[in-house]
Amino acid sequence: MKSRVIARLSVPLLLAMAMIGVSPAAGATGLRPSPADTVLDRALRRFVAFRGGPPGIAVVVHRGEEVSLHTAGVADVATGARPQLDDHMRLASVAKAFSGAAALAVVADGELSLDTTIGDRLATLPAAWSKVTLRQALNHTSGIPDFSQTSAFREALFASLLVAPPPIKLLSFVADQALEFPPGSRYKYSNSDNIVVGLMVEAATGRPYEEVLRERVYDRLGLTRTSLPRGAEMPTPYIHGYEVEPLDDVSELFAAGWSWASGGIVSTPRDADRFVRGYVAGGTTDAATRAEQLRFVTGGQSEPPGPGENAAGLGIFRYQTTCGTVYGHTGNTPGYTQFVAANADGTRSTTVSINAQITPKSDRAGFTFLRSIFSLAVCAALAK
Repeated sequence: MKSRVIARLSVPLLLAMAMIGVSPAAGATGLRPSPADTVLDRALRRFVAFRGGPPGIAVVVHRGEEVSLHTAGVADVATGARPQLDDHMRLASVAKAFSGAAALAVVADGELSLDTTIGDRLATLPAAWSKVTLRQALNHTSGIPDFSQTSAFREALFASLLVAPPPIKLLSFVADQALEFPPGSRYKYSNSDNIVVGLMVEAATGRPYEEVLRERVYDRLGLTRTSLPRGAEMPTPYIHGYEVEPLDDVSELFAAGWSWASGGIVSTPRDADRFVRGYVAGGTTDAATRAEQLRFVTGGQSEPPGPGENAAGLGIFRYQTTCGTVYGHTGNTPGYTQFVAANADGTRSTTVSINAQITPKSDRAGFTFLRSIFSLAVCAALAK
């Protein structure tokens, strides 16, 4: 397994140097400090010092026209560099929001319907899946088993970390399995759903999914440093992703094609913020389709859970917090955990990025702390 192991002895010194303060990134407009900003800053410093915490954390807080990047710790333990607004990183399952943006753009343009079925567009997929609709794939009520949870997928991944199969092959790992429940009858998060969404977009448009993303998502929302690569190499500069104990750089461990439309997007804090503001405000679709997007399945929880009470829409989650309601997505993959959210009109937003994978299963205490930071970031974004 290709990875770079960083000497542990250098880490405490680098972290100590990096945690001296929290400041806006170069080129950003500094926010007028609010009490919520101060509370957030303190929490970030405590989090990177927490046992099992990440080497670094970057939080974008965007209120109206004012944007600031709050950081603690480092983006690269070898150099001590701190996270910057234009550093690249893996967005993990936030890529599912991008597949939602692409699909809802194609729906608005009349090339797909939310009621289009797998049988209508992807006849080569299992007949048992044929009645699953685009709507059900987008809000995780399809019943299609999650390919990434199978032993066959894991064996294939570790046998070929740097070369991924074509996207449709990802579904072959569950092609012989029955649906887990009748489509539309319940919620269950599945990485297979967004592979289906990407393939339906390709079938409807007759163009590669990556091209549709560029034209109908990146270009429309002004994203200049976002891509969906197939390989493992990261564009520079980038925030290095780590396994924490023992410390190991896993930034380029496996090809992004192994998760494709479900988790392969590479972006930056600046672009992630632009994306969620535009996406939540309906910048890639029309009013009628957006209204359908914002019909929520109560209890539909993002993976990992977002702040407050979660509910699932079409390629989007609603997070009802003590400071207000925001909409967005979370994600986690080896080396990275992400949260992006905005209020309904896209005028207030936040993104939280850490360079380690921390989940309720891997580290309950650490994730509880991180989830509290998600809430503090929302409170800072919505502050008066």
